[in-house]
Amino acid sequence: MANHNLTDDDLKFPLQPFSQIGTLLVEFGKITRSELDRIIQYQAEHHLRFGEAAIKLGFVTAEDINEALSQQFDFPTFNTDFSGFSRDLIAAFEPFTDATEKLRNLRSQLIVQWFAQNKKTLTVVGSTKGDGCSFVCANLAIVFSQLGAKTLLIDANLRAPAQADLFNLKNKQGLSDILAQRANLDVIQPIPNFIDLSVLPAGTIPPNPQEMLSRPLFSKLMNIFSTEYDVVLVDTAATETCLDAQTVCARTGAALMVTRINHSQHEKLAEAKKLIANTGAKILGVVVNEY
Repeated sequence: MANHNLTDDDLKFPLQPFSQIGTLLVEFGKITRSELDRIIQYQAEHHLRFGEAAIKLGFVTAEDINEALSQQFDFPTFNTDFSGFSRDLIAAFEPFTDATEKLRNLRSQLIVQWFAQNKKTLTVVGSTKGDGCSFVCANLAIVFSQLGAKTLLIDANLRAPAQADLFNLKNKQGLSDILAQRANLDVIQPIPNFIDLSVLPAGTIPPNPQEMLSRPLFSKLMNIFSTEYDVVLVDTAATETCLDAQTVCARTGAALMVTRINHSQHEKLAEAKKLIANTGAKILGVVVNEY
């Protein structure tokens, strides 16, 4: 049998003449070659990371560093060119902050509890309007896609949809139009820079959202999406306003509940958990939103 034990020599890597991230910054036109040399010298003198040295010298911004890191590790993000997109998409605009790291931790827990069991669909629901359900759902979709999972975000809040505004989607058609058989699946919109992320907006706001979501076609859609995507996240209306979330949870089989500090009410949260449990859906947990 071959010996695959690593030796000290195996762990010796050739030193690079300058940081790969520095090369990318030069290619992007963010710094010059002479500035690159100054950064490397300053980095060595002060024992800093390359990005820290570049920022301290005033040659680049933190956003420039994030963009270069994203290119270096094939990690999709947004930069200031995506001005039409909401800055609430922190996982795209601020991928290396503590808040985004918490979203990645949540993603890991959801994988273990649900998606690793060959489950594909999950409802994200709040008990009270303003809990931040759409914010959490959108950013979860981003971090799942950054992992390389083919991800679909569905806005099933047919009363007060938010995802089209968050992602700067121009097409006004969406889920409701499919359910009314006035549109087909080409209303699903890919997100620039994120090859593994697509969004199905709510579409035209109907007068009868609960009836629309109760149609057999919605169940059929969820089955189709389960075969075409690795992760399907569904944003819904708050349970205090209607029973739409119950209908959606019954189709996805699981729910992640969202609460907000100094906003959500304990009684309404307890009632929401009871309503969702009555559908037979599994409640995977409760997220406390501080953003």
